[in-house]
Amino acid sequence: MRAALAAAHLEPDATVLISAHGTGTPLNDRNEAAAIHEVFGARAKDHPVIATKSAHGHLIGAAAALQGVIGLMALAEGIAPPILGWQGADPDCDLNLVLTPAQPVAVDALLLNAFAFGGLNTALVFRRWG
Repeated sequence: MRAALAAAHLEPDATVLISAHGTGTPLNDRNEAAAIHEVFGARAKDHPVIATKSAHGHLIGAAAALQGVIGLMALAEGIAPPILGWQGADPDCDLNLVLTPAQPVAVDALLLNAFAFGGLNTALVFRRWG
């Protein structure tokens, strides 16, 4: 995530929409939340987090592609899709989760996390054109 943000030349105060790998499993979600906190520090909760697999399931190798399309649509339209099936807060996943309903977002970029089968541990940053 750090390398992707640096390659995108984002300013430290930029707000990004985070498209989490978000499998909904305790171990994966807690590890990803911890990594987000490590990367963003005190500003971790400033960034809205979506998890598109909650809507379309885990598509293995195709997951990151669909996750990217949905994230880019959210970036372009300024509307973040909600995480579906949320069952309550987990203190180990203390992030700014986008829950029902969809939320308007004013962000500078999209940070997409794709791990294991879905992306072989990749983070990509997309920015608005112009």
